[in-house]
Amino acid sequence: MENLIGFLNSFLSYIVLMVIILVVGGIAIAIGLTLRKKKNAGAQAAEDTEKA
Repeated sequence: MENLIGFLNSFLSYIVLMVIILVVGGIAIAIGLTLRKKKNAGAQAAEDTEKA
């Protein structure tokens, strides 16, 4: 029974670690997309003022 508890403890520990990694990755992707959209919008605005 101790072996099963040890295995489940280890397994759940890795699951929690994977969830943390996925959350940090999702936040990084969201920040990257937001920054890229702002950069594209700024470049588009500069291009529009250049044409006018």
